[in-house]
Amino acid sequence: MSTWVSLETLPDRDDLGAGAHVLGGFRRAVVDAVEGVKRGDLTGHLEVASAVGDLAPRPADGSTRILWEALATLGAHDLQLARAVEPHLDALAILTEASTDRPRGEIPQGSTWGVFAAEGPGARLTARGHDGGWVLDGTKPWCSLATRLSHALVTAWVDDEQRGLFAVDLHHPGVRAGAAADDWVARGLPDVVSTAIDLDAVPATAVGEPGWYLRRDGFAWGGIGVAAVWYGGAVGLARRLSRPGGRVLDQVGHLHLGRVDQHLSAARAVLGEAARSVDSGRVGAGDAAALANRVRSVVAASAEAVLESCEHALGPGPQVAEPAYAAALADLRLYLRQHHAERDLAALGREADRSGAWWSR
Repeated sequence: MSTWVSLETLPDRDDLGAGAHVLGGFRRAVVDAVEGVKRGDLTGHLEVASAVGDLAPRPADGSTRILWEALATLGAHDLQLARAVEPHLDALAILTEASTDRPRGEIPQGSTWGVFAAEGPGARLTARGHDGGWVLDGTKPWCSLATRLSHALVTAWVDDEQRGLFAVDLHHPGVRAGAAADDWVARGLPDVVSTAIDLDAVPATAVGEPGWYLRRDGFAWGGIGVAAVWYGGAVGLARRLSRPGGRVLDQVGHLHLGRVDQHLSAARAVLGEAARSVDSGRVGAGDAAALANRVRSVVAASAEAVLESCEHALGPGPQVAEPAYAAALADLRLYLRQHHAERDLAALGREADRSGAWWSR
């Protein structure tokens, strides 16, 4: 069984195109990480993030498929590892997109990054000008791995209507993280703790102009990258279903295996098509969000179908006797809640109603 999770129907593992040497090194680094890092080793996970970040292609640079295949490969092995790597790569892509002439040397060697853009009731982070720069004050909710990362890109309100994006050193003494870490009781992704952070006059560097973070096409590509991780998580579970531990699959087992094939094929197809579309440069500014929503919705539905088929076909035995399988189920179930389910489908329907459904054009 190949470690690498391909988005091609007939993958040619030597077809890396331009930059084959660098992409080959990136792929080897990802495979080595999968084969060498243990679940729960957050230090090792973040070391992987830093190492592969130096080699990873950026979305829309011509190798988007390789990037998303790498995220799927990590997800198929361990969603906690993928949850450490994906936001780091997203942050580096954002920094590159904000300043295309930014040398990589400006990013501190060995640094690890998160992207904290969630909002929540009773929490507000504001940015104010100070001595020609910016400082941040307030509370930011849902900051994954905040106690373990060195840096983050954080959204903060610059006025009553607009948010800006800012780079922050999480080791600054004005940053307090982890006060509510004991409230994290998740059974899935138990080591990827998300907690609020409090900032008090923390210096920050603006990344793009106010509102840029959400307007840029790269916001959509980052969202599809998360879907690639969901796909990988589903592939990991499906691999367990395809080797049922010495049992001979009966007709119902074959039904579930066929259902998994059906849904994984759909997810792989939309991810592969999206990668080609992104690299072609033909996705207009108004179409990026709809494309991301469509891909995420298909992949999320496929992953949920795989979860159901695995549970129905394999029963309770592996859930109570196989730690890796039980963890993979719980991890994927929680991670899929980053998809907003019916709300995202409603948004997709509104866009189809407003602009005309693609199948009617």
